[in-house]
Amino acid sequence: MLRYLPFLLVLALWIYAFIDCLNTPESQVRGLPKVIWVIVILLFGEVLIGPIAWLVAGKQRYPVAGGGGSTPSEWHRNHSTKWVAPDDNPEFLRSLKEENKKDEALLKDWEADLRRREEELRRKSGEASEGNNGTNGDTPPPAKDH
Repeated sequence: MLRYLPFLLVLALWIYAFIDCLNTPESQVRGLPKVIWVIVILLFGEVLIGPIAWLVAGKQRYPVAGGGGSTPSEWHRNHSTKWVAPDDNPEFLRSLKEENKKDEALLKDWEADLRRREEELRRKSGEASEGNNGTNGDTPPPAKDH
């Protein structure tokens, strides 16, 4: 199984360099046009010349914006973030207050709508009881004989 490891490592580097070259914008390619770099990587990938040449000389590498190192691990070492619990975070508390105000406004709208509908039902039931030919609504109207 270990005899396949070098082949797999070469293949992995070859694939990485090829995909990296394809995804790199033309403005960041150095030395040769991007199409030539792709051909170099594909033709000389088995002997690692193409992928290593691309990684060393083919792509412009910039330090991380804001300084603090050129690799992500260096940047994280120099830029530790201070974690704040949600109940101590003023932005989170402010967002809760805003959501609470929206919910209260929605609840007031629902209550007003419910009161309006109840009032309409009372009016309709009042009109129905008045239109019952003098009956009080408790007794059913007399049955007709056929």
